[in-house]
Amino acid sequence: MNGDNAHERITDVDSTKKQARFAGWLYLALAITGVFNLIYVPSTLFVFGDATATAENITSSEPLFRMGILSGLVSNVLFVFLVLALYRLLKEIGRRQAILMVALVVISVATTFANTFNQIAALIILSGADFLSPFDKPQLDAIAYLFLRLHSQGLQIIQIFWGLWLFPFGLLVYKSRFIPKVLGILLIIAGFGYCLSSFTFLVLSQYQTAISPFITLLEAGELPIILWLLIVGAKDQSVEVQI
Repeated sequence: MNGDNAHERITDVDSTKKQARFAGWLYLALAITGVFNLIYVPSTLFVFGDATATAENITSSEPLFRMGILSGLVSNVLFVFLVLALYRLLKEIGRRQAILMVALVVISVATTFANTFNQIAALIILSGADFLSPFDKPQLDAIAYLFLRLHSQGLQIIQIFWGLWLFPFGLLVYKSRFIPKVLGILLIIAGFGYCLSSFTFLVLSQYQTAISPFITLLEAGELPIILWLLIVGAKDQSVEVQI
């Protein structure tokens, strides 16, 4: 019997490690596609305050802009699979917190998908379609830029959910016995960072540039969990087994 129990415990540890590493790979893929969509494409194509230059960049590099839209959609699909993997990994720690974590991610993904229509609208406006002929080019550039700004500022609101889901996730990690507690604390700190970013955008926009480096530092608290899940997976629990 003791031998059977030992085998079951070893099997459980291996299963937990596999689940954790699978979640880690999903998390890494989410981060890569997210960086491409949220940072690389905007920094390459968008010129802040200049509708004409932005429109010309998008028109001349339309495949890149479309890839940015696609990577954003893929990123959010990965987000759903990630939170389901984390739910499976952590549900026994606290089912209510795990359900809340999933619910917040689902809301985030749904609103992000809706916000993507602003990017598609900008693409349609810059397409040169015949039905847009009553508008001259400067007007079309300005309208397209408006939709891009709406998309960007919509993401600032959605960041609230990027932060909120990290609170139950961080709490579950903190309560777990197979992931270091410090990673849970860092996740909660990162959650505050995302929420602070949205709050600053909405209420204290004049301080957004000054506070941005501090917010980025807080948000970086989300990164260590990715490395831990990928490299370690789950920490072995020392148990005394008699065989």
